[in-house]
Amino acid sequence: MAAINYSTKEITCKLVYYGPGMCGKTTNLQFLHTHWPGERRGDMVSLATPGERTLYFDFLPLEVAEVNGFKLKFSLYTVPGQVMYNATRKLVLRGADAVVFVADSQWEKMQENLESFENLQENLATYNIKLDELPFLLQYNKRDCVDVAPTWYLDYILNSRGVPAFEAVAIDGRGVVKTLHTLCRFVVREMVHRFEQGTF
Repeated sequence: MAAINYSTKEITCKLVYYGPGMCGKTTNLQFLHTHWPGERRGDMVSLATPGERTLYFDFLPLEVAEVNGFKLKFSLYTVPGQVMYNATRKLVLRGADAVVFVADSQWEKMQENLESFENLQENLATYNIKLDELPFLLQYNKRDCVDVAPTWYLDYILNSRGVPAFEAVAIDGRGVVKTLHTLCRFVVREMVHRFEQGTF
């Protein structure tokens, strides 16, 4: 749920990058943080676990985004991919306004993609939220690897909803900014709808 600050006329929306371990969630955030103008982003915060990190930072969009007189600010979060950190995954997911599921395109990672995708839906269900109720899209990362599944197969196993899906190579930024811009547009549209419906 977006946080509204009436004194500063700001709405902060939480965007969560979800997916299996080592799929590129952290690399997405690191690329974005490095390439976003310094005056429009906060510091990167890292919550370290023995096997993986949870990262987050706040940023303002490059173009001024306002909804009903409120400026929009976004907070980007990653979740740890390893199963042992499911409690942390669930905690990070709480209050999310939108989700990017980052899939590892390598054939050998298909089962991990499926398990993580199911886990995402299970964790949302603990908050009585269905994935269909959130702005949501997919990123098919690691397209530069040798043995990758075709996008039609990734669509087949992960994209029954027909949401936008982006090919990416997060390590060099391909597809990373496009993924984020599309998700932000979805969130702005959702915020406008909520104001119009009076559900804010």
